[in-house]
Formats: sequence, C-alpha cells, structure tokens
Amino acid sequence: MTASVGVAGAQPASADPVTVTVIKVTTETNTRAATTAAAKKATKKAAVKRKKLSRAALQLAKAQRAVRTARKHIGDPYRYGASGPGSFDCSGLVTYAWRKAGVRLPRTTWSIRSAVRKKVSWGHFKPGDLIFTSGGGHVGMYVGHGRMIHAPHSGTRVRIDRLDSYRRATFVGAVRPGA
Repeated sequence: MTASVGVAGAQPASADPVTVTVIKVTTETNTRAATTAAAKKATKKAAVKRKKLSRAALQLAKAQRAVRTARKHIGDPYRYGASGPGSFDCSGLVTYAWRKAGVRLPRTTWSIRSAVRKKVSWGHFKPGDLIFTSGGGHVGMYVGHGRMIHAPHSGTRVRIDRLDSYRRATFVGAVRPGA
C-alpha cells in the first residue's frame, strides 16, 4: 500500500486515516498553545495594569475615609498635644483621621512631612492631602473645593477653612499619605 502526504483535514483516497488525524490534532494543539501563550501574556499585562490602578484606588478610598473621620470631629475643642477622640491639636487630628483609615503617621508636623514620601505642590491637592503652613508648624487636611479641615489654635474648635492668601503665603509643603 502506498501512503501519500496530504494537507491536514484533506484526506486523499490512498492516505492512511490515522496519519491524517495525527497531523490534524498536532496542528490544533500548536494553535491552542500559541493562543494560550498569548492569552497568558495578555492576562499578565492586564494584572500589572490592574495592580497599578488598585493601588491608586486604595489610596483614594483611604483618603476618603480619613476625610470622613476628620469631618466627624468638627466642633471638637483644640487642646495642645491632644490626639483625640474628644479634642485635638493640628497634627493630632490628621494622625487620628489617617490612623482610622489604616495609615500610621508620626505624631508631629515636622516628622509627618519628612516621613510621607509623596510630596504635592500648591494647587494639585486631592482630598486627604496634608497641607503644612506657618513655617511647617501647622497642618490641615485638604477636603476639596479649596478648603481644609484643621484644629487651628488654643481657644478654637476643629473647623473647615478656605485656603486663603494667608495660607498660600505661609505654605511650606504638602504630602499625600497612603500613596
């Protein structure tokens, strides 16, 4: 019996049916392997992109929680060295709010500013960013729409104020915790 070689799937009358089937299966397996490899590569690429997006989304969620926590304490009295929950000084308020959001910060304004790596320039604030003014001795949390929540000084209460010309003139930096 003579065997002839044909195209996979095409079966000449004299060709052995087993040989044609093996060629067809091998071709399908190679196609699946190539498709699987491409799918794995695409999945890996998507996972890397998803990971970057989820880090930003996670920071945003924490920032929103920190802002909500700080807002709950509007009206609480200022007390030097207090870190809540009944009274606060400026750094006590922001460390308390961010701790409730799952981010630990140092206690003082200077140590917070140096510890948080993500620096933010004026005008690029997002809710939750910490704004340092008065030579670095005061900190407040940006809440959006050109406003910040803070515990101003003795004799006052936690409140929301506009980022006015005084704050702009005494601005020394801002950071984005959790980034």
